[in-house]
Amino acid sequence: MLARIVHYLPVTFRGILMGAADVIPGVSGGTIAFITGIYETLIASLKSINSYALKKLFRFEFYSFWKTINGSFLASLLVGIVFSIVTLSGTIVFLLEHHTLLVLAFFFGLIAASAVIIARRIQSHSISVYAAGLAGALSAFLVTSLSPVTTPETEWFIFLSGALAICAMILPGISGSFILLLLGKYSFILGSIKELNFTVIVIFCAGCIAGLLGFVRILSKLLRYLHDHTMMFLAGVMIGSLTKVWPWKAPVTNTMPDEKKAMLFSANITPETYLQTTGSDPLVISALILMAAGLLLVFTLEYISAKTHNSLKEYSS
Repeated sequence: MLARIVHYLPVTFRGILMGAADVIPGVSGGTIAFITGIYETLIASLKSINSYALKKLFRFEFYSFWKTINGSFLASLLVGIVFSIVTLSGTIVFLLEHHTLLVLAFFFGLIAASAVIIARRIQSHSISVYAAGLAGALSAFLVTSLSPVTTPETEWFIFLSGALAICAMILPGISGSFILLLLGKYSFILGSIKELNFTVIVIFCAGCIAGLLGFVRILSKLLRYLHDHTMMFLAGVMIGSLTKVWPWKAPVTNTMPDEKKAMLFSANITPETYLQTTGSDPLVISALILMAAGLLLVFTLEYISAKTHNSLKEYSS
């Protein structure tokens, strides 16, 4: 038992990284899954939660059900995500609020390198594949250029918000937190969790489950039948989302003041303009170092993953 727990510790660590990323509007947990080499395993595992697996559960065939859904992998990942959100979210939010420029610079490097790695995984180089990448970049750019709106707090919209947010969390490049910001529900959902409003929490989680189980089936089929097109589209999404993590920003007056992460709706500017606009040091050298650190971290993880890729197959056992 102890040996099996130790065996899945790397998966739990990946979950911790995914949870930390999902707290930040603009950084996707799906990006971290891609960086750490478990994305396709995650999609396949989630897809396996179907009527066939549920029949085993209802027949009390717990071991068979657990094996069918790759339960050890999913449970290990979930433990890491929950642990990260509970214990690290405060630190992440503090760093984002007080050292925004430097945090965004680091994530800019992470996402840029991840897009390169994903694009390198394609085998064909047809016009349609590159068109898919362009479509992904344009889609992400358009979505991340939207401004937050005022929306209802009714049960159906809370459910819909959960479904849309979880789909974004699975996609590299666009975070679920950012989608909640666009829908005007970021503070509302966080406040409901803090106040233990179980009605809102249950409805939101139900939306997440419904969205997740439906969306992974679509994504799984795309990865199976249109692998290169899908991978290039995801790479494009990540490239298009880089506008949200550009470190130097100027505040926009029409952003919603009650959203703590309203800076993500600010305009991107050059370091020189940042100095003139804010009067603050643009920290160019520090930002470039952190960008480079993000790039280096991703390429290092990719190198390690390439050396040990066979071990990932064991997580499906």
